[in-house]
Amino acid sequence: MSTRYENRPRIVCHMVSAIDGRLITNRWTQAAEDDDANLILSVYDEAAAEIGGESWLVGRKTMQSVLPQIDAQAAPRGEAGDAPPARSRRSHVGRREGRGLAIAVDPKGRLAYSGPAIGDDHAVAILAEQVSDAYLAQLRERGVSYVFAGADGADLHAALAALKADFQVSSLMLQGGGIINGAFLRADLIDEISLLVFPGIDGLSGIPSIFECQDAAPDFLPARGRKLRLLSCEVRRAGVVWLRYAVERRADAGAGRAR
Repeated sequence: MSTRYENRPRIVCHMVSAIDGRLITNRWTQAAEDDDANLILSVYDEAAAEIGGESWLVGRKTMQSVLPQIDAQAAPRGEAGDAPPARSRRSHVGRREGRGLAIAVDPKGRLAYSGPAIGDDHAVAILAEQVSDAYLAQLRERGVSYVFAGADGADLHAALAALKADFQVSSLMLQGGGIINGAFLRADLIDEISLLVFPGIDGLSGIPSIFECQDAAPDFLPARGRKLRLLSCEVRRAGVVWLRYAVERRADAGAGRAR
């Protein structure tokens, strides 16, 4: 019998948020038991290590903010009015050298990499097929791998299938901001949610949250048909609560739009 992971990796969305679901950590109130200046990051990384997995994935903005050095040199662009590439695009496996994968969803090819590694991991770009040949040549020259997510970069299923087939990725950790998390939720590609709830509050509306789906119709509910089944609940250091949920989906449920 086939499984839902036959053609793609298993995906765990691993996040830390304030109790109101907001993500910008420097806005949160301080924990009552906080004697570690790097408490949020250290608790987050400890939990991630326990989850395991050989790869992690973020959106372009998250990658750029966490690792700004990879954007030090401008990525080449096609000229205005350039036609889309006539030939089909194929994945490229660069200088991985046995490392895990650091994957960035970057449809327009805006990130410029200085080399094939991000920390201890190998850089992989998820791109739209319409990126320029010059940009792909730059990635190959610098040893960076890439896969494609359809013509406009929105076909996450195709990108994940390529990661499975070309890089033998069996599982990955989704660590994006609300927009990329929302895109994976909308595409029904999240299998588990790992949420660290920090004992702090943001309190304002309009601040990025765990899942955000933009440009949706008023009757669109991106999680419709899914159910969360609690796997575990732990209290970690400084009152941080770690919740893990399996994401279940009824086989007969239509995703998203209300009926």
